[in-house]
Amino acid sequence: MIKHIILWKLKEEHNNISVKEGIKAGLEGLAGKIPGLVEINVQICGLESSTADVMLNSVFEDEAALKGYSKHPEHLFVADNFVRPFTQTRLCLDFEV
Repeated sequence: MIKHIILWKLKEEHNNISVKEGIKAGLEGLAGKIPGLVEINVQICGLESSTADVMLNSVFEDEAALKGYSKHPEHLFVADNFVRPFTQTRLCLDFEV
C-alpha cells in the first residue's frame, strides 16, 4: 500500500470555507472512480496552530495506482477546477505502508 499525503496552503483571497468544502467534495468524490484508490479523506478544519489549510490523506494499492491517479481524467478535472486555482503552496509525501 502507498500513502499519499498532500498539504496545501491556500491563497489568502481564497482561504474560506466555501473553497475548502469544494476541494473536499471534489477530491472525496473520486472514491470508487479511480482504479487502485483504496481510501481518500480531506481535512479542512485544522486548528489555529496549523500552518496548512487543507490536507489530503489517501491510500493506493501500489505505486502504479498512484501514478494512474495522477493522470486520471476525473482527478485532473478536480485538480484543475477545485484545487490548483486556489492554492499557493503544495507539499507532498508519498510512502509505503
